[in-house]
Amino acid sequence: MSESVYQMHQNLIQTNANLRDSVRLENGTELVSWFNQQDRVLVQNSDHHTLSLYVDGGYESFLKTPEGWKNGGGPDRLCLMPKNHVSEWDIRGPLSFVHFYFTDQHLTEVAEKVWDKSPAGLSVDEHIFNNDPQVTAIYRQFFLNCQWSESADRMAISAAVSLLFTHLVKHYTHFRWAPVQVKGGLAPFQLARVKEFVEANLSAPLQLSDLSELVSLSEYHFARMFKQSTGVSPHQYVMQQRLNLAQRLLQHSTIPLTEIALQCGFSSSSHFSNRFKQARGETPLTYRRKTASGSVDCFS
Repeated sequence: MSESVYQMHQNLIQTNANLRDSVRLENGTELVSWFNQQDRVLVQNSDHHTLSLYVDGGYESFLKTPEGWKNGGGPDRLCLMPKNHVSEWDIRGPLSFVHFYFTDQHLTEVAEKVWDKSPAGLSVDEHIFNNDPQVTAIYRQFFLNCQWSESADRMAISAAVSLLFTHLVKHYTHFRWAPVQVKGGLAPFQLARVKEFVEANLSAPLQLSDLSELVSLSEYHFARMFKQSTGVSPHQYVMQQRLNLAQRLLQHSTIPLTEIALQCGFSSSSHFSNRFKQARGETPLTYRRKTASGSVDCFS
């Protein structure tokens, strides 16, 4: 990817921190996976916010305070460092963590779409060594369970970012309006339009915004209404359709697995095989050998 525009990322590159993975998302936010130990780090956020989740270790991560070095880290602990935040850290033991970088503008856009209001003076609160099960679930179920460079996983990541932003605005800022209540699902013609679009574009790296724009809804409202209509989230539905297509191609064609992966929206055959095995219980090659002349049900 191109050089990061976020100061936290640029600062950590100058330390002992080891960059494990990173991705710039379509909305301009950034996810970065780091590892560090035996390091002294000065944090300076200028114009962006950083949400950090400790993935592994962190028991010996110390924050410098007026009262001395404070320790409270460990797996699933989060640190929310707003813009203009300055702090000094002593990382004495191993620490794996994932950073999410975003700006005021990202939060404002979410507030306008979800609450239908333009917030004035929206500010982010600082939180260090907090425990938030919802943030942990989003990180572990989506960010850490997806391959960031894999196009087939990008919709799940964008959906997770939408959930995370809504949670942050509700619980970590001074924005306190009640959300607009959305009742009912999509109209039949809207649902049909979305399904037809998905079916015609399974080879493409579909984004949540691609689907929400079809029915002129915000990503947040679209995701909620789609699930009410279908019982599954948009990214789950798209993955099901990718795997259904893969299943049909495996059963009724001799197309190589690499080509099937591409036709079904996976950028690598290994990721395709992993996802197929998770859903079907066997690899694509084993499935093809067992079902070449039979018939099977599609994924639900």
